[in-house]
Amino acid sequence: MSAAEYRDFARQLRTVQREPADLLGSDASETLRASGINLDRERIRRLLGRGFLLAQAVERWRARALWIMTRADADYPKRLKVRLRENAPPVLYGCGDRTILNGGGLAVVGSREVNEDLIEYAEDVGRLAAGAKMAIVSGGARGTDQAAMRGALEAGGRSVGVLANGLERAALNRDNRNFLMDGRLVLVCPYDPAARFLVGHAMQRNKLIYALSDAALVVNSDRGRGGTWAGATEQLDKLRFVPVYVRADGERSKGLEALLGRGAEAWTNPKTPDLLQRILRADPSRAQVPALPSQPESGQYHLPLAERWEVREDRVDEPVGGATEHVSESAPRTSAAKSPDRLLLAISAKMSRQELLAALKLRDVGNLRERYLRPCLQEGWIEMTIPEKPSSRNQRFRLTSAGRNHLEEMGAGAAEPG
Repeated sequence: MSAAEYRDFARQLRTVQREPADLLGSDASETLRASGINLDRERIRRLLGRGFLLAQAVERWRARALWIMTRADADYPKRLKVRLRENAPPVLYGCGDRTILNGGGLAVVGSREVNEDLIEYAEDVGRLAAGAKMAIVSGGARGTDQAAMRGALEAGGRSVGVLANGLERAALNRDNRNFLMDGRLVLVCPYDPAARFLVGHAMQRNKLIYALSDAALVVNSDRGRGGTWAGATEQLDKLRFVPVYVRADGERSKGLEALLGRGAEAWTNPKTPDLLQRILRADPSRAQVPALPSQPESGQYHLPLAERWEVREDRVDEPVGGATEHVSESAPRTSAAKSPDRLLLAISAKMSRQELLAALKLRDVGNLRERYLRPCLQEGWIEMTIPEKPSSRNQRFRLTSAGRNHLEEMGAGAAEPG
């Protein structure tokens, strides 16, 4: 069951004063009938019958010192519940001291491919945050993310690594081991610990980075493409969880200049921990996390319904160290859904740009890219066959499982896998 299906499923159960945990009782069939669930009830019964397989998976994860947390758990990060509401991941997998997730911190994000000067800059920011007793929150990818986290950890501070994939591998990495055991590093992922890299997962992961932080600093970004740009523009234009700053000294990329034009603020380069704290606390209302309503005994908060712009958790996927920065999937979303849906209906197996132009009866490659390919890549509905070379003449596009799920939601039936 996808995260979006689970969200809608739980919502329907609440309309009859029931919760997912009620399905574990002897009256599960009656609960399903009373709730009027739209999903295939036999499918739900089969899922409920997979308890033994789940127990085996849990045993494997625990053998690797991984923990599992659900929205029903009392220590589930409050910031995710308040800021993402029903779109907060139903399950989080992680390793390390989970209490760090509730402490906030400074999110530091940037490109993977950066020069040594920017690596040193990110490390300095991490060291400064450590001195200010603030955690660094980042994505754990090579380049900027790892540099900021490393700077904080080596200075005795704390770091939160929000991974899009590869949690199992990262937890066993010897470079992380001592920091995990010391309780200064926590790794968390909303996807299966062994999940492979998917661009959509990385795009969704960005929301968690911002939601867990008090403020965000963008060290570097391409303009109009890549995960860093997509996450920052979504934060500035839609989510607005925290203030977004951009690096102000040294040579600035066009991406940073564009973010300033969209409402980001120039980072003032504080030199002491005290100055860093003053900057981040200058306007505490901007990053304030409202109090949650009292928690029912079940642990499930009855939160307001998600806004129209909020994320659907089944839309995405990517691995730490993947090539997100080179995927043109970050332009602002268009309100018209007809063009992307037309593409999903037209795509068959693996198709080139020329084949898609013909299938959609289009003439302009730019129109295809902006109105069709980009929104579908952003949603995780399609993927490239050569993601590391987006402009390759051999590039092909194919449906993902999320795309097939979307087609089914549209009533188009299951599409053939590519």
